[in-house]
Amino acid sequence: MPTPLKRLLIGSPLASVEARHQRLGKAIALAVFSSDALSSVAYATEEILLALSPAGAAAVAFALPVALAIVALIAVVATSYWQTIHAYPSGGGAYIVARENLGLVAGLVAAAALLTDYTLTVSVSVAAGVAAITSAVPGLYPHRVFLGVTLIAVVVLANLRGVRESGRIFAVPTYAFVATVGLLVLLGLFALAREGRPGPVSLPNLGGTVSMFLILRAFASGATALTGIEAISNGVPVFRPPEGRNAGITLIWMAGLLGLLFLGVTVLAVGFGVVPREGETVISLLARRVFGGGVLYYATQAATALILVLAANTSFADFPRLASILARDGFVPRQLASRGDRLVFSNGILILGVLSAVLLMAFRAETHMLIPLYAVGVFLSFTLSQAGMVRRWWRQAGRGWIGHVAINGLGAAATTVVLAVVVTTKFIQGAWAVILLLPAFVAWFVAVRLHYRRVALQLSLEGARQPTLGHVPVVVLVGRLNRGVLEAMGFARAISADVTAVSVDIDPTETSRLRMRWPEWFPDVPLVVLESPYRSVISPVLDYIDRLDRDKPGPYLIVVLPEFVPARWWHHLLHNQTALLIKAALLFRPGKITVSVPYHLHE
Repeated sequence: MPTPLKRLLIGSPLASVEARHQRLGKAIALAVFSSDALSSVAYATEEILLALSPAGAAAVAFALPVALAIVALIAVVATSYWQTIHAYPSGGGAYIVARENLGLVAGLVAAAALLTDYTLTVSVSVAAGVAAITSAVPGLYPHRVFLGVTLIAVVVLANLRGVRESGRIFAVPTYAFVATVGLLVLLGLFALAREGRPGPVSLPNLGGTVSMFLILRAFASGATALTGIEAISNGVPVFRPPEGRNAGITLIWMAGLLGLLFLGVTVLAVGFGVVPREGETVISLLARRVFGGGVLYYATQAATALILVLAANTSFADFPRLASILARDGFVPRQLASRGDRLVFSNGILILGVLSAVLLMAFRAETHMLIPLYAVGVFLSFTLSQAGMVRRWWRQAGRGWIGHVAINGLGAAATTVVLAVVVTTKFIQGAWAVILLLPAFVAWFVAVRLHYRRVALQLSLEGARQPTLGHVPVVVLVGRLNRGVLEAMGFARAISADVTAVSVDIDPTETSRLRMRWPEWFPDVPLVVLESPYRSVISPVLDYIDRLDRDKPGPYLIVVLPEFVPARWWHHLLHNQTALLIKAALLFRPGKITVSVPYHLHE
């Protein structure tokens, strides 16, 4: 990407010393780390109703008890993570907690679950955001995949600009969503009270069409409201000092807003008898019912669409950070550990953008197709994190350790039960794919770690000796005799007395001209012409180098490639790239060193 365009899109580079100025206050951090959790208000109730509505109106009555159970779960998990934040003020993600307290395998399983969850979070959030847009503008429904991929690209660019700047961008939509949905809940509750609804929820007999399995499936679907609740514990280091205290307060704000809004939307949906339908979301139906079709309705849809899309920012804040930790530990490619121009982990951001876009296209931007894949990784990482905290408190046995064990133990037990419910009820719908993917992820982590260990062992200076260069033969590949060849020959003769020019006979006329003119310019350098009946350049050169290896055995053989560099980038398209192919072919041959000697052309 040309530098001016790059600077326009992501801004000027930031010096390393500016990292401390990129820390976030509580208000901006709430937008950065809570958008994923808060955005689930837009679809969690809908998922509950989708699970219950096929069994009829009697089953829909269970939506409110299910929502109350989920709110209780939110309180338990949030309290557990509040302890994690204060125990790990440098960042207590599930990978770190599980690895430190439960062992390496548990840590890698938690990392695999989190990376899967973060990727699915982006796809689900954007798909739900597109659904909010198409609910308000039905004509865009056929173009939902294109809209989704475009929105992912926008979020990627915003995150490449840096943590603080992306936080400012996302703060307005987050608080606009809280305000509009909060107003929707308040006015809706007033409307229900004025109309005398809802009355007491009568619990129908669980026999017949309303089975316990149906209730559990609704609970598993609605439990997606907890996605993203762990994000603050992963990102404690980006808070302003005191990091732990500010992160803990932000977590309390997030859990409170999430519980109130989610429960309020569910009460309205049950009270107004709203049932999801294709092409329009529950939030849209409620906003039409409470606000009518005026400005407030469109403001609610706009805020919902924005926070659903920008909820992906939570993953873009945490996926690259987790990937950098894994890269530091040697479990993923080391390029993911490096910060970019804007002090963010640019490679991780780009990889997450590509993976989530592919997933979105594969599932045609359908939220309900992605949701079954979503919750397994979430609750698996929750469970491992909370179990790790129990083990930590138990081993330390410090002041108040019994209370700490009780809180995290309750969190671990609750999330384990939910994980079992999710796996059982969502297995056929797609959870099986995630269950198979997680071991594959762990195997890949281990393979990468083994590779890096082998590389380190082979590069170690232990027992190594200084290399003896001695007499190094040099081969210069020649096509036509020109200024570029003169430069390459000058370089070759400067580094070795054993220089041989090699040309491949593709055009007999040009080869004859080269033979005639060669003694005039380089009488002391032998010219070897290789026959090529099939007009190949690379094969004859490689065969010749193999013969030279046998005739002149040694540790090194230098191959010099004359290359001219055009003045314009598009001029490269007008010339062949034989030198690149030869370098690629020799790269995997031990002892073969390729040197390009560029000759720069003018306009």
